[in-house]
Amino acid sequence: MNGKAKAAPSTDLPRLMQALRDQGITDLQVLAAIETTPRDLFTPDLFKDRSWEDSALPIACGQTISQPYIVSLMTQALTIEPRSRVLEIGTGSGYQTTILSKVSRLVYTIERYRTLMKEAEARFATLGLTNVITKFGDGGEGWAEQAPFDRIMVTAAAEDDPKRLLTQLKPNGVLVAPVGKGPVQSLRRYAGDGKGGFKVEALCDVRFVPLLDGVARDQ
Repeated sequence: MNGKAKAAPSTDLPRLMQALRDQGITDLQVLAAIETTPRDLFTPDLFKDRSWEDSALPIACGQTISQPYIVSLMTQALTIEPRSRVLEIGTGSGYQTTILSKVSRLVYTIERYRTLMKEAEARFATLGLTNVITKFGDGGEGWAEQAPFDRIMVTAAAEDDPKRLLTQLKPNGVLVAPVGKGPVQSLRRYAGDGKGGFKVEALCDVRFVPLLDGVARDQ
């Protein structure tokens, strides 16, 4: 586990942490990761004063930094273990990546926007993270060279079950992803049964940007 920087003091942070507990976030490692990660580092200047709100905020390239509750819920749902190797689809600002890095051994993260990837890599360096491996590429393809993974998190909405990514999961692994074509999707948890099948659980309704094919060539 890594991540040297501590969250800056904020009167809003205790309120945020209580809100997460009230909404059912009970994993102590996840709560600690949220509490010690400076979300303002990942927030554009225009929204710095809202960094500790429990809400999604816009970032570059038409993307968003997810609501802390959704970040916590998805991380908790993965049931990550200290030795887990995690694949993240959609680096974005790097906030979710950082949370994952604090509760797992290694995080492999893929981003289709080069601008976002470079900015996230700079933040990882600032935080002193040493267990995050980045890739500029098509997240929908996964990272076959590094598979299989213990856990996979998808931070963009697939239209249907992410079958290609499920093939890169260990038999007893867990994948969490928003699934659906409309503006509101179903957050689903896929738990491997060890025999090639999956138990699928719908956790809640969410709103994510769509999972797009290829890479963005101009950003």
